[in-house]
Amino acid sequence: MDSGLVGSGYADHLTDADLGLLASVSGEAVSGGQAASWLRGHPGELPRLVADPRVFQAVFGPAAPAGPAARAALASPFLIFAVAVHRAAADLADMDHVPERSLRQRVPLFDAPELRDFLSSAARRLFLAELLASFTRNAAAQYRAAVRRQPGQRNAGAAHAGRRFSELDLAAMAGLLDSVPEAERAGVYRRLGDVALFLTGVFPDYAVVHALGPVSAARLLRAAQVPVRQRDQLAGAPAIDLFEHLGARWYRAAWGLAPARTARLAVVAEVAERFRQARRVLNHIADRCLFPQGNPWFAPPAP
Repeated sequence: MDSGLVGSGYADHLTDADLGLLASVSGEAVSGGQAASWLRGHPGELPRLVADPRVFQAVFGPAAPAGPAARAALASPFLIFAVAVHRAAADLADMDHVPERSLRQRVPLFDAPELRDFLSSAARRLFLAELLASFTRNAAAQYRAAVRRQPGQRNAGAAHAGRRFSELDLAAMAGLLDSVPEAERAGVYRRLGDVALFLTGVFPDYAVVHALGPVSAARLLRAAQVPVRQRDQLAGAPAIDLFEHLGARWYRAAWGLAPARTARLAVVAEVAERFRQARRVLNHIADRCLFPQGNPWFAPPAP
């Protein structure tokens, strides 16, 4: 994805207040009411401003406002997450190991060079910011699914019904693949991959302990079209390893089934091949930026 498209991606999500904050904190010549219109006309400047250390201090530093309401007034969730992603890239430039969080323990892994390489892509940095922002709106999702009526029922044939459930319920989401029209399956696979990455990146303890049981694991392996001969082996794998395998397969399926392969969607195909690195970057962001602030953005998944 070229720099102009990446900048336009930021502009799509940033509010006028966000743009004013970026301009004022970074000391850009244009400020005040003109900042938003000028920056929207020059979106290529946005990644540079988001990465400015002064913006990080304004959002996460000691003088930053505390509390969910104050943070919401300061900046949108997307800007906060984009700043955190860029800060992670700066952090990793000077690190040789990054802790792996598992059941509230920290184990150092010497994979910082791989994580630096993942974040060297402006498109992948945008992808992670968009991913995190998409879950601040999660409470439940409603989908229109085609439901086949049984013979003898009135108006037999296909009907449409709304299904409402937590978007973090992977088994329920996977069940949509049997009922949504074929043209919509790529979107379901994409969101399944998003949920797997979000849970293992931001809430790995929950993913390990609560997110999978034997029945759910078997159902998800079928939904990911894992060959039968591999299912028993994967069903017994550690939960994080299984999530990584499933998430990568779901992202590949989203790319393979997409009716139009756009540059934005091509990033999903990249992340499919680097799913573990994406997860580990999110672990670092959650530990260093999100949870020390009290995590006002995400409600912990229900056990």
